[in-house]
Amino acid sequence: MEAPWGIVNAERTWYVSAQQPEETEAEELSPLLSNELYRQGSPGVSFGFSVFNLTNAIMGSGILGLAYVMAHTGVLGFSFLLLIVALLASYSVHLLLSMCIQTAVTSYEDLGLFAFGLPGKVAVAGTILIQNIGAMSSYLLIIKTELPAAVSEFLSGDHTGSWYLDGQTLLIIICVGIVFPLALLPKIGFLGYTSSLSFFFMVFFALVVVIKKWSIPCPLPLNYVEQYFQISNATDDCKPKLFHFSKESVYAIPTMAFSFLCHTSILPIYCELQSPSKKRMQNATHTAIALSFLIYFISALFGYLTFYDKVASELLEGYSTYLPHDVVVMTVKLCILFAVLLTVPLIHFPARKALMMMFFSNFPFSWTRHSLITLALNIIIVLLALYVPDIKNVFGIVGSSTSTCLIFVFPGLFYLKLSREDFLSWKKLGAFVLLIFGILVGNFSLALIIFNWINK
Repeated sequence: MEAPWGIVNAERTWYVSAQQPEETEAEELSPLLSNELYRQGSPGVSFGFSVFNLTNAIMGSGILGLAYVMAHTGVLGFSFLLLIVALLASYSVHLLLSMCIQTAVTSYEDLGLFAFGLPGKVAVAGTILIQNIGAMSSYLLIIKTELPAAVSEFLSGDHTGSWYLDGQTLLIIICVGIVFPLALLPKIGFLGYTSSLSFFFMVFFALVVVIKKWSIPCPLPLNYVEQYFQISNATDDCKPKLFHFSKESVYAIPTMAFSFLCHTSILPIYCELQSPSKKRMQNATHTAIALSFLIYFISALFGYLTFYDKVASELLEGYSTYLPHDVVVMTVKLCILFAVLLTVPLIHFPARKALMMMFFSNFPFSWTRHSLITLALNIIIVLLALYVPDIKNVFGIVGSSTSTCLIFVFPGLFYLKLSREDFLSWKKLGAFVLLIFGILVGNFSLALIIFNWINK
């Protein structure tokens, strides 16, 4: 629980800042952040490493679902939507940084507390908890889908029906033997270094997608089409569509929002930035989002140009079918699985922190409570991974609900609540547009996704 003087000091800081008509570079430097770095005896993290950390926070399992999105929106439709989501994500970070500086608050949950009291803090923490559960479930879905294929590629002969080729069995073994023990650790800093490799794995993945576009023929072999799609194959299937909309297009913006979410990491990274200022952090954010946009777009474009309308909702599935013993594909698959495996226990920590903050904020640390909460979270994400049939469902539901809240709704709502600017100011109008966009797109997408499920 935060000390009362922290809230009073934050309120005073906001009031003083709100009375100043213009922000200068000197005023952008938060005294709170500077004092924290001074007390720690640390010069802070360099601009380059901050960009790297942000890019690593942005990029995740969403990269495997974007080619499917392009297949159902078209190349130009996808490009437009991805650019809009990236720009809005960058603008919402701008609002978060403005509020962080003017309130001296350094966490997303405490920003909710400052704006709407305890209900605001609980709402943000609950949203982060659900978001992280969804992210962990998407990672486990990748393990369930790709690990059996990776194992089979190292085996010769027919091993059909073997337990070590059953995705559900392997998932349970991995979670019990690796994920749960690592998530139990009270400090897991070393996984921060190993998970940083995931960015390079994503870059490697994008390069492999580009290279392997010319290794898979189009039209696709008829036996693959009959086995997986039950439709005819034709040369027309090899023509990219500039615009294309179907009932699956509803997954587009939720998947993109899921893919660009880094807002829970923005304030902690800002606190560690060398000479922290809004301008430097905003530049770091622009750079990280631009790099992520580029890698996302390249992997989605060439993944789509490889499989066209027959691209799987999880891109690696197509390569597993066509190039089962290709050394490069096997290598990138192992890299993705390694990154996923080490990222899951890392995401446990903010999820568990959010849960503890909502229900046990006034209790001292207890190994029993720590272990039970970790076990409960593991059971939830394993059940979701076992029984959710398709990764696009995770992207759709989580992306249209919690991701849109954290990227669009909360930054806009908090800024409208806290800012003393005139409502017709550009920032407040932008915050209002962000809020309305998040509410409308999130609810509309969620309603259509549920409607599609009911019809099926």
